[in-house]
Amino acid sequence: MAGGKNKGRIEPSFGSGADGSDLRADAGDRVSGAGRGKPSGKAPRRRREKKTRGGGRGGIFGFFRRLFYWGVVLGIWGGIALAGIVVYYGSNMPAANSWAIPERPPNVKILAANGEIIANRGATGGEAIPLENMSPYIPLAVIAIEDRRFYSHWGVDPLGLARAMFTNLTSGRMVQGGSTLTQQLAKNLFLSPERTLERKVQEVLLSFWLEQHYTKDQILAMYLNRVFFGSNAYGVEAASRRYFNKSARDVNLGEAALLAGLLKAPSRLSPARDPEAAEARAQVVLGAMREAGFITDSEIKTAMSQAPTRAKSFWSGAEHYAADMVMDQLPGMIGDIKEDLVVDTTIDPDLEKKAEAAIKDVLDADGAKANVSQAALVSVDGTGAIRALVGGRDYAESQFDRASKAKRQPGSAFKPFVYAAAMEMGRTPLSIRNDAPVRIGNWTPENYDQKYRGEVTLADALAQSLNTIAAQLVMEVGPKQVVKLAHRVGISSDLQDNASIALGTSEVSLVELTSGYAAFMNGGLKATPHVIRRISTAEGKVLYENTYDNPPRVLDPVVVSEMNTMMEGVIERGTGKHARLDGWPAAGKTGTTQSFRDALFVGFTSQLTTGVWFGNDDGKSMKKVTGGGLPAKAWKEFMTAAHKGLSPSPIFGTTEVQPQFGDPLPGGELPPGDVMSDGYPVAPGAGGGVLEGPVAAGDPVPAGQEGGGLAPPADVGQTTGATRRTTLLDVLLGN
Repeated sequence: MAGGKNKGRIEPSFGSGADGSDLRADAGDRVSGAGRGKPSGKAPRRRREKKTRGGGRGGIFGFFRRLFYWGVVLGIWGGIALAGIVVYYGSNMPAANSWAIPERPPNVKILAANGEIIANRGATGGEAIPLENMSPYIPLAVIAIEDRRFYSHWGVDPLGLARAMFTNLTSGRMVQGGSTLTQQLAKNLFLSPERTLERKVQEVLLSFWLEQHYTKDQILAMYLNRVFFGSNAYGVEAASRRYFNKSARDVNLGEAALLAGLLKAPSRLSPARDPEAAEARAQVVLGAMREAGFITDSEIKTAMSQAPTRAKSFWSGAEHYAADMVMDQLPGMIGDIKEDLVVDTTIDPDLEKKAEAAIKDVLDADGAKANVSQAALVSVDGTGAIRALVGGRDYAESQFDRASKAKRQPGSAFKPFVYAAAMEMGRTPLSIRNDAPVRIGNWTPENYDQKYRGEVTLADALAQSLNTIAAQLVMEVGPKQVVKLAHRVGISSDLQDNASIALGTSEVSLVELTSGYAAFMNGGLKATPHVIRRISTAEGKVLYENTYDNPPRVLDPVVVSEMNTMMEGVIERGTGKHARLDGWPAAGKTGTTQSFRDALFVGFTSQLTTGVWFGNDDGKSMKKVTGGGLPAKAWKEFMTAAHKGLSPSPIFGTTEVQPQFGDPLPGGELPPGDVMSDGYPVAPGAGGGVLEGPVAAGDPVPAGQEGGGLAPPADVGQTTGATRRTTLLDVLLGN
């Protein structure tokens, strides 16, 4: 009884302490010491062992219960916080019903005369093409390397994001990105490139919106037509033409892999900058395509056997000079460019390639030893349509157009306009002048070889490019008359109406100089230089069109006939011998400026008028390069190639039978156009009568004058006192 009472009093105290096991141990010791401990001491140990085992199990499971509990709690609070962030940043965005895909920057597709694409111009550098028109390898390559689950996710790919995070963690560096193609498109369309939480949230929201409003194919097409591929190329079409010089429609597997590989780092991996890095990345893309099951091992083997792509640092090809000319002229014709345009040009792609080859061949062969680094060429037809234009040696190295934008002295290539003005005043190819020293004020022009030939016809003077005779003629007719004629035939630059214009000291562009010569080629009609034939929208609406099919007459056909016959002599027996064409009648004129800074040859057949310039951008002198040298050689190479397969035909006005024209020139009737036995038309006023007036320096004078026969070249502007001028008829009849 006593033991039971003691036991009953002690047990409740077991659990009364902070640590029950210590209390039970003390109580056991006390009971055992009193002689009653065995029965009552065993029970506490069993309870202790049982509780200890239970407590162990509760600790393990309790840990996981607590972990789960706090995970749920944190997940809930995290979800609430995330929802709050989404709501907050989403509230800063415009209402979803106002969202719209931004218009793609307008593209200008520039076409050659035969419909081939010369270039695409605009902010993107290429037109947008439908997904079904692209090479099928392009979308497959992009999906394989950028977003393999593109067709299965809903804008955001959690699995892809988790995979990218795991890969980046295990590799210790950023290897993969978790953004889907939809997210990348959203970023490109609507957002800035900054890396912030706000931008990422907005990117996700916009991705959901894109997936709700557009099909997967539409999203992929928008992405491929807008994404940056490096080297100023936006969209697959621009990139394909930039790197491969072909349309995205024709890209092969290896090229598609290279394009897809650029998306990781477009500027760094561009084949124009680092072709080896671009090719290495393309191999990675091919592996990804094989892993995805898009291609076979044999296709990979074929793709890897292809030569690496090596693109120049800029667009290459002379046709881009013409494309730049188009873009310069567009705003003046239609104003601001607000939509996609198609521009039909007059450029012949075959002639363009031949022109570029001719310039390159001559420069490569003789440029270094002749100290000449640049050249330009322009070729026009009888209407002034530019058929070929080369603005420099290499467009990829220099985009400056030396054919249309550079203005330089034409030298003796300007003399045909001086001689034409003299023809209009009654001079003829058989008019006689004295090649001797001439003084005009303080100016004493000299011939190139510093020799003098005495009495010469104007035809021989032009063929030999005698400066003294040109100086005499310009003072006979007056510098202002020469300027007027030059402007009339198409020279648009300001010209100084002084005596030195005889030697081409006023600067002009090669394009306007060549188009001025075209007025001789076409029989006296103005040949306005033009490269744009038609401008229309992508839907086909014509905004501008001009065929230049009704040009005004600017030269008397008889004057044209005289000039063409004389310029034929330049090539047949004069300074332009190196330009002589086999089987084709040709006419032209050489030009060389002071200290050999510029050398030109401008000439024509019945088909084309072509001008060629050689020189240096810094104005340094060449090593005795004249217009009859390298420019004439390049002219001949191009014109020979351009006329291959065509039947030769005579130049206007150089045959015995002269065409009749009924339309009068402004200010007077046309001359009769009678032909003398020598083949030259009778000059105006030479139909048996005489023209009264003072004799200009160098004109033939009646016999009996001092010196007997022909007068020496007096100071230009003075007269000999004669009252009658000898006519062509007098010379022919021996009077």
